[in-house]
Amino acid sequence: MDKRLVIIPTYKEKENIENIIRAIYKEIDVHILIIDDNSPDGTADIVKNLMQEFPDRLFLEQRTGKLGLGTAYIHGFKWGLARHYDFIFEMDADFSHDPADLQRLYDACVEQNADLAIGSRYCKGVNVLNWPMGRLLMSYYGSMYVRIMLGMPIMDTTAGFKCYRASALRCVDFDKIKHIGYGFQIEMKFNMYKLKFKIVEVPIIFKDREAGISKMSSGIFKEAIFGVIGLRFRSCFRKWERVEHNYEA
Repeated sequence: MDKRLVIIPTYKEKENIENIIRAIYKEIDVHILIIDDNSPDGTADIVKNLMQEFPDRLFLEQRTGKLGLGTAYIHGFKWGLARHYDFIFEMDADFSHDPADLQRLYDACVEQNADLAIGSRYCKGVNVLNWPMGRLLMSYYGSMYVRIMLGMPIMDTTAGFKCYRASALRCVDFDKIKHIGYGFQIEMKFNMYKLKFKIVEVPIIFKDREAGISKMSSGIFKEAIFGVIGLRFRSCFRKWERVEHNYEA
């Protein structure tokens, strides 16, 4: 059976972390890696207690501070690749991503031979629940802007719910990833697109968190959108080729 890893970055997610871990294990046979950025609310302590219940299936990496979403995922990618997982997922801790959709993302990779399956809010209309209209419009038209600027045939360019084939992920040069915030999601998709990997979008229903505090802000979103200009400019001077990178545990 394929080895599958779900990476969940956390910062102050004590209200959600135990429930999301248990919900994932009810839906799919995976390992889970929590990357906690020194949450002051005891998120990591909850994970440590659960690790006794789920030995060899649940793992925790603690970092010294709030170092950014992008660096958390890159840390997790390197961790997973060093341990030879076959598929690596990105997922939020707050139930905005339905654990039942993990299997659908994996199936898209296997059945459609995709290298990246994206849980898409916008590939079949607009499927977002409980967001204020202003935030929804900002997200929808932001994705449209990115799609036009970068030429990617992807409807949900800022999506954060994904499944990567590890063999494709090995060909991304993480040292060249510039964004550490939400722009990271755009930059990773752009890398996969430019390296000519197969990308598919799987329609999901996205709902706003019910517990805990959102980390999204207009400043974070604007940083991602304006960063697209630099991303497009830099891509003109870069040679895009697949080179496998090795990672050791």
